Amino acid sequence: MPRFTDTIAALATPNGTSAIALVRVSGPDVSRIAREVIGELPSARLARHGDYRDRSNTLVDDVLFTFFPSGNSYTGEDALEISSHGNPFITQKILEDLFARGCRAAEPGEFTQRAFLNGRMDLSQAEAVMDLIHARSERALAAANQQLRGSLGRTMAGLTERLLAALARIEAYIDFPDEDLPAEDRASVRLMLESLSVETGRLLATSHYGELLRDGIKTVIVGAPNAGKSSLLNRLVGRERAIVSPEPGTTRDFIEERIIVGPHCLRLIDTAGINLAPGAIEKLGIEKSMERVAEADLILFVMEAGRPLPALPASLVETLRGPQVLTVMNKIDLAMDAETALAAASLNTIRVSALTGEGIEALTAAIVMAAYKLEPSEQEAFIAINARHADALARAQVCLGEAIDKLGDEVLIELIASDLRGTLGAYGDIVGRIDNERMLDHLFSAFCIGK
Repeated sequence: MPRFTDTIAALATPNGTSAIALVRVSGPDVSRIAREVIGELPSARLARHGDYRDRSNTLVDDVLFTFFPSGNSYTGEDALEISSHGNPFITQKILEDLFARGCRAAEPGEFTQRAFLNGRMDLSQAEAVMDLIHARSERALAAANQQLRGSLGRTMAGLTERLLAALARIEAYIDFPDEDLPAEDRASVRLMLESLSVETGRLLATSHYGELLRDGIKTVIVGAPNAGKSSLLNRLVGRERAIVSPEPGTTRDFIEERIIVGPHCLRLIDTAGINLAPGAIEKLGIEKSMERVAEADLILFVMEAGRPLPALPASLVETLRGPQVLTVMNKIDLAMDAETALAAASLNTIRVSALTGEGIEALTAAIVMAAYKLEPSEQEAFIAINARHADALARAQVCLGEAIDKLGDEVLIELIASDLRGTLGAYGDIVGRIDNERMLDHLFSAFCIGK
């Protein structure tokens, strides 16, 4: 375990005026500083009320001190938390005094970095701290909490154990050819690696869901000009976010707003109206609209009740047949066009009036159900990897694939072992550590070498 020689301090709550603020201190000088400021070392993990006096014995504030001994603190080293009144002037005075007593200002993320380096959490858990802070929805919060509690780490530990078992068999064949070992069984090792490859791929597939949780479900509102797309956006957002005008083609560029619908966060995107004969500037807006549609996780296709079905580009028509599309019949407060009514019945359309709010509850319920369909299987619903994890898993997939191919081609076993070590390294990158001695433990326990 690393031993840091310096003691760090920083404000752990946001800057600004508030009821309370918290200053966090961590490092080897915490005990000394606590005795200097408080007069004695407080009991562990019990809040102690007292005065904070600076080095000149000037009263700074009436505070609470909480001491966390090493091994039982967030960082894994002695830590002190000082809760003061939330006046920025007070917290600055406390920090200045702590710096004068030998602390230095903590770098961004340094408390969590020390927690990782001191073995209090793996790297995926450290990343989950940031996910927890920035969670925008119930689902994102639940996933961050699960990862903070080690869900991804446990999954990777299981995959790593199975990989080590396969590697131990390969290494035993290479290093101990004269021992009483089972004959090389490429078929059984290949089955082990194929199973690992399937599960690695399944985990890798949660990457997009991780993006949805962190950034929101990209929900694009698309339709003909003046169908009421901007009015629908405003109704869902709950305020006048987009300009609404009876003149067709008001929206020339896309407008984006995040909203919470049920337990999900949506990136709601209003786009320029689609028509087959646009003007020069309107054409640019339509091109951007089509780009947003191509990237969408969910599409709200808005039709106008009082008008015939619009003529749309063939590529958009094909997209609108997909499962990620909800068809919204807007302006139901107007007389319904007969052709449009027939089409709406065949499309199982959600009928709304963005003007009056009628049908909006049914639409939000449909959006919630569509969002649930974007989730992975129940087993993986709370493992939502990020881009760094995805890169490591993709590298692991490549290495596993090469090892499987070589087993089938009866390539030298040493080359297969190299691929498996590459997979092991990629797995280890996700949690930030890998214990190579564990492979030897597998090897000796499985084959009783040296007995």
